[in-house]
Amino acid sequence: MKRRARRTGADPTSGLLRGYLPLVLPVLIIAALAFPAGIALAPALRGTDRTPDAVTAVPWQQLPTALASPGSATHGLAGRLSGDAPLPDAGPLTALLNGTLQADGGGSITGIVQDAATGQVVFDRAGDEARIPASNMKIFTAGAALRTLGPERRFGTSVAAGPTPGSVVLTGGGDVLLGAGESAPGAVLGRAGLATLARSTVRALQSDGVTGELTVLLDDSLFTGPPLSAAWSPDDVAAGEIAPLYPLALNSARFDPARLTGPRPQDPAMAAAESFAGRLAAEAAAAPDAGLSVAPGVVRSPGAGPNPDPGARVLAEVQSATVGQQVELLLRTSDNYLAEAIGRMTALAAGKPGSNDGAIAALLAQLADLGIPTDTLHAADVSGLALANRVSARQLAGMVRTMTSGEDARLRAALPGFPVAALTGTLGERFRGGNTAAGAGLVRAKTGTLNTVSALSGYVVDADGRLLVFAFIGNGLSPGADNKPVLDRSAAVLARCGCR
Repeated sequence: MKRRARRTGADPTSGLLRGYLPLVLPVLIIAALAFPAGIALAPALRGTDRTPDAVTAVPWQQLPTALASPGSATHGLAGRLSGDAPLPDAGPLTALLNGTLQADGGGSITGIVQDAATGQVVFDRAGDEARIPASNMKIFTAGAALRTLGPERRFGTSVAAGPTPGSVVLTGGGDVLLGAGESAPGAVLGRAGLATLARSTVRALQSDGVTGELTVLLDDSLFTGPPLSAAWSPDDVAAGEIAPLYPLALNSARFDPARLTGPRPQDPAMAAAESFAGRLAAEAAAAPDAGLSVAPGVVRSPGAGPNPDPGARVLAEVQSATVGQQVELLLRTSDNYLAEAIGRMTALAAGKPGSNDGAIAALLAQLADLGIPTDTLHAADVSGLALANRVSARQLAGMVRTMTSGEDARLRAALPGFPVAALTGTLGERFRGGNTAAGAGLVRAKTGTLNTVSALSGYVVDADGRLLVFAFIGNGLSPGADNKPVLDRSAAVLARCGCR
């Protein structure tokens, strides 16, 4: 079955907002600071019988006058809103959503809406039915990674002295966002650069008095099991939705960091190693007094790195962006390769194999620990690309709620990654007109799209200042039909509704 390609366009606002989004109610800051020219926020409505021109946007949907204190980020979004704000009445809200959640063509849409603070359900349409979630699966992956690895964890890519004289070992440590050039400390993609790694390697070899021809060995044995899941369609692999999984890759297994669609390298680890070898040769040539050269080609040598041999001297290492930053990127751009790599690193940190099965086991263990029922959940991967995944709207909303309002503050690091309606990531071109615009700048949600699947799960503050979490999942949809506006209209209802 042919899938509809995900749009993963660059997000120009992310660098500006990342630094302080966790410190304020995100939906407020973003709406005021980064709203595109030519689009106006639809005013919030307190009831179902008022027109958009009849009221002014309420204070919590306008620009705040001050930042929240840093410590308040640990208490969750719901904790920074008034506890006196009324909940929407289930009857009027259900009537509105039953009117908007109508699939375009065939298929059906399930959904659930909950109060973030209390968990009270205010809308439920078959919320426990297990469905194909598409990339909404990444919400679980993000949560499992943040709880297991922690938001501040980084992954190292290292070069060590090899097992034979004149050899060096490039060892992948889980960073699939390597850049070919210099390390860029302010970046996520390319935070660790192979040119910087090569230069540091040459300097270390000079310091050790090593001369002669170098042979580059590649140790990419950190991940185990098949690099491609049997649950993935070969058509998706050919289209570049995913590639074989290895613990190091350039540009999240892309040929060009600026080109986010199209075929990927089919051996991303070797592609990264060959790029490193080229950089190493250039650095050796630039230092003729070092007496170093690099033999052509790279030899794959699993287990040759420093982990099996604690005595091996590490010559150089570069560090990835933090797990929190990587989670933000994978949610915002819906990057399948990054999600699967993060899943394997989560498995390793949990003491499980760094494989597809290990990643799934680690994810399910974290959900169970959070109290999210998994008896009806079936995971075939951790990116959502597999059609065999089955998840309910209630399970998705439960994870979003733990991120916004739960006790584990580590999960707050996922919140800046949820795309902002009409502004960032996979929602950057949505919520831009008609009866969806009321959610623009206010709705923050993860998208999910396959050929017959469309999903949207996230959070929003309604017109009365109540934080709501929601999940909508459309399955069996007519190929070619556009059901994204259906979900967008429904999320916009939550943003503008007082619903009494």
